[in-house]
Amino acid sequence: MSIRTFYKNPMPVLITGAILISFSSVFVKTSQVHPLVSAFYRVFFGCFFLTCACWIKKEFKSKGLKKNLLAILCGLVFGLDLFCWHMSIQYVGPGLATILVNCQVFVLAIVGWLVFKEQLGVWFVLSVPLAFLGLFMVIGLDINQLRPDDLLGLGYGLLTAVWYSIFLLLLRHVQSDESPAKGSGGTVFYYQVVLTAACSFFLGAAVLAFGHSFAIPTGTSLFSLLGLGFLSQAFAWGMISNSLPGVPASRAGLILLLQPALSFFWDVLFFNRQTGIEGWAGVMMVLTAIYLGMAGRVKK
Repeated sequence: MSIRTFYKNPMPVLITGAILISFSSVFVKTSQVHPLVSAFYRVFFGCFFLTCACWIKKEFKSKGLKKNLLAILCGLVFGLDLFCWHMSIQYVGPGLATILVNCQVFVLAIVGWLVFKEQLGVWFVLSVPLAFLGLFMVIGLDINQLRPDDLLGLGYGLLTAVWYSIFLLLLRHVQSDESPAKGSGGTVFYYQVVLTAACSFFLGAAVLAFGHSFAIPTGTSLFSLLGLGFLSQAFAWGMISNSLPGVPASRAGLILLLQPALSFFWDVLFFNRQTGIEGWAGVMMVLTAIYLGMAGRVKK
């Protein structure tokens, strides 16, 4: 498929990417390795597949030093993001961890308000308390009864949202004027190769520094890690990042909510997460709040 053909119908591509990437947290949960190790293999295998795609598309051409260094910094931040998210999955499960990550909407909105002088609409103001109320309903309203592991998982999840926001801001600068959807004839895979290679290096060094093993214990573990690298990092993320420019922001926001919604559903379906009516109502509240948070950002 040519790049032009790809961008003629970006919406089904975005929907498919959002559905596929919703399985990321499932792969992490079933990988049977330490969260730091699963994060490493995600980008290590992902980098391999992305390198093959970059070579086929003949995108290995000379690039500016500044953007290459920025892509390497992206890799470091992405590594911190993945580590925190994988830790959150270990403590609170795939569904809630993925919902927490998507709270990056609120972090980005606040950054936009403070740094880029964006106005925050009334819907955004209403979305913040709605999101917190929804989270309380998902985890249980009595915080005093939460286990230490639950609090750790919540902390890692919210920290992931912060790191993910920083990553998206950096990636925006790296990919500026590089998207074929804007008619620049730019690259699709090159900077993803750079940042995943850098991320692999940083996470691999961390695995060694903390004394963890790179061993993959079972065939199921290998399947899960390959799924993370190919389906999540290389395929689904590539579909999402390169189709977003061709989809209206309001529709893209709704489509991307498929990831946390489906991740929570997979958590209930595959891992028997106990969720009553109150919990499901909380999930719907948080997803609604996230969408309102997207819609409530108005550029000045």
